[in-house]
Amino acid sequence: MKKVALILAALAAVTLISCGSTQVDRYEAGADVKDLSGYWNENDIKMVCEELIAGCTASPRVSKFEAEKGRLPVAIVGKIANKSSEHIDTAMVAKRFQTAIINSGAMEFVADSEQRLELRAEKNDQAENAYETAKSIGNELAADFMLQGTVLSHVDQEGRESVRTYQVDAQLIDIETNKILWQGEKTISKYVKKASKKL
Repeated sequence: MKKVALILAALAAVTLISCGSTQVDRYEAGADVKDLSGYWNENDIKMVCEELIAGCTASPRVSKFEAEKGRLPVAIVGKIANKSSEHIDTAMVAKRFQTAIINSGAMEFVADSEQRLELRAEKNDQAENAYETAKSIGNELAADFMLQGTVLSHVDQEGRESVRTYQVDAQLIDIETNKILWQGEKTISKYVKKASKKL
């Protein structure tokens, strides 16, 4: 009986050790999060988007458009291509670009292609079922500029040490003329050192 009790106690101890515990820390919106792996993360997206859009909206050509046309230019975010060596959700980058442009007040913004399809379907439905209050189909606002970008990465590694470099390029393009009105880039490099394996 004593032997059985000892075996059960040992099994319980092993179970507790193997299960361990999980610690979760919450972060306020906009706060820096821990960089656990050295890979692309939320802090990088925030830093890159804010700096690039600040440069974009301060461009003399954006100001010139408003002076010449008497209105703010209308923008849209196009494709943000991931040409890095890892999986990066570029939709998050695009949304951050969009938020930064809207909040800058330097440009107006229109819905993306997927949103426009849904909005058009809604307008068509209104035209059939809510004729008196239906929104007109031909009154969309066209974008003047499109923001496009690319995410690149490079890893220099020796043993347990590495330097991860991320470069994000962005261009603001005149949709009518295809002129690149502004171009910017932001590079982030991270030194990562992995701990030695314990024997």
